[in-house]
Amino acid sequence: MQGFGVDIGGSGIKGCLVDLEKGQLVGERLRIETPQPSLPDPVYDAVGEIVAHFGWTGRLGVTFPGVMKQGVAHTAANVDRSWIGTDVDAGLDARIPGTVETLNDADAAGIAEMRYGAGRDRDGVVLMLTFGTGIGSALFVDGRLLPNTEFGHIQVDGEDGERRAAASAREREGLSYPEWAARVDRYLDVLEAGLWPDLIIVGGGVSKKAHKWVPLLTTRTHFFATLSGAAVCLVAAFVLVFAHPYRRAMRAYADKRNVALVPTVAQLVPLMILWLMVMLAPIVALPAWGAGLVWLVVFGLSFLVFPHVDGTRRLAFA
Repeated sequence: MQGFGVDIGGSGIKGCLVDLEKGQLVGERLRIETPQPSLPDPVYDAVGEIVAHFGWTGRLGVTFPGVMKQGVAHTAANVDRSWIGTDVDAGLDARIPGTVETLNDADAAGIAEMRYGAGRDRDGVVLMLTFGTGIGSALFVDGRLLPNTEFGHIQVDGEDGERRAAASAREREGLSYPEWAARVDRYLDVLEAGLWPDLIIVGGGVSKKAHKWVPLLTTRTHFFATLSGAAVCLVAAFVLVFAHPYRRAMRAYADKRNVALVPTVAQLVPLMILWLMVMLAPIVALPAWGAGLVWLVVFGLSFLVFPHVDGTRRLAFA
């Protein structure tokens, strides 16, 4: 089953088809620069252009960077303030065929993570933070959303939190990742003092480089980057397994000597341990150092163990 989603942001408007069963994008997304000034009518037109590009005519989900109640924007973060009090649902309905459903952008990201990602089957207090032009937040208690939290605007040392700690602040002020991580750390200290979450999930484009800043954080809360290195490490391990230099020569040697490559039970045990690690890794929310540990162990086991399982030891005695 497919749906279609559009994200209205302070710098860009993005849209794509979505597989609602797997929680994955279908094909390439389309991104259009947010009109400046970001008034409602030009933004509606941009959303309509994206929807028309894909030929979509069904139900449409649109996320907005502000508090949304019954389709009306009550705040406007990083877009023009003329949005405040605007019926976004009605404005989009007038231009786009189908049924439009609007909600806060961070709430939407959090719902996706709780259903398909790092928050799946997690109880307790889970906090989703998106670092981009601003800082978006979504709060869940035992899987239930508390909508329209605006934790990006908490006061940190007398200043709006997202003013100093958003990803845009790093780019605007030319900060290194360690310098910016110190600001994020201070922001999280203030947030944790009043909230005490069980898990923090970080999203946004900057999460692609989580290895550069997440290990520098000193939060007491378990921290998970939605685009962390864990998945990349697992893929790298599998690539190494199937590209191992022994495999082709090993099979040729076995054919020449007429030796079977069927492994023994003892040879299968290390492989079972490897598979167990691979299966457990996605369901265990790992911090950055944990992702690195998975990479080292799985990568190393794949290199050292797999050829033996594949028959190398038998060939040695052929």
